[in-house]
Amino acid sequence: MPRPIRIASVNVNGIRASVRKGMIEWLADADVDIMALQEVRATAEELAVALPGWEIVNDEALAKGRAGVAVASRIAPVATRTVLGEDGLDSAGRWIEADFDIDGEKLTVVSAYVHTGEAETPKQDAKWAFLDAMERRMPQLRAESPLALIMGDLNVGHRELDIRNWKGNIKKAGFLPRERAYFDRFLGEDGAEATGVDGSTGTGLGWVDIGRRFHGDVEGPYTWWSMRGRAFDTDTGWRIDYHLATPELAARVQDYRVVRAGSWDTRFSDHAPVIADYTLGV
Repeated sequence: MPRPIRIASVNVNGIRASVRKGMIEWLADADVDIMALQEVRATAEELAVALPGWEIVNDEALAKGRAGVAVASRIAPVATRTVLGEDGLDSAGRWIEADFDIDGEKLTVVSAYVHTGEAETPKQDAKWAFLDAMERRMPQLRAESPLALIMGDLNVGHRELDIRNWKGNIKKAGFLPRERAYFDRFLGEDGAEATGVDGSTGTGLGWVDIGRRFHGDVEGPYTWWSMRGRAFDTDTGWRIDYHLATPELAARVQDYRVVRAGSWDTRFSDHAPVIADYTLGV
């Protein structure tokens, strides 16, 4: 019988810090089966200590204490991959794919951490290159695994609804029209011409933003709030943590939610976990 699989994405902002601040207690109640983690800033050994009892695969950043992605699960993946794009792409610690056999069905989960970027600097050039590589990989991934899910801190607010103060961020990394145009293509009608918010055109890839489909055209719900000022208290946030699913997997979603902490001082990260339930198994 098909069964629901609970899948979460969490930018932990340092796994050891998150554990100290209550992540394990949250996990005890969350009943998560598979979890994509970003900004873990830890080695495989440190992850194993931080998350005892979990099957963990990870990709470390080249610089110690920076970035780092992982997939933690209650069942072991049958295969993993960490290569995105050509040699020289700055993707270490930013992309990991894990294949699972869920009662006879193949599920591929990706934990992705896109560069923050900085407009008109080399940091933004690295972000463009990463987004280009994502755009090339997504059709391949869907062809290889129709039930595929890209999750993580993708560091782009796609629409005006995704940022509370969008007018003040149009010229800043994270809400640049060219960045948003990638998402216009990622989520555009499969195979049809997609016109980006920046006026560019390309081919729609047909992937589905589960959060936006589930909540509709409402502000947020946001997933990240600056640690400065009273951003969390006033809900002045950004929705930059995503579940991007193939259409085949999107048809299986049962529930989706952003787990916003009850108060500023009870957060274990500056990002909120994003959770969805999918029906899998033949």
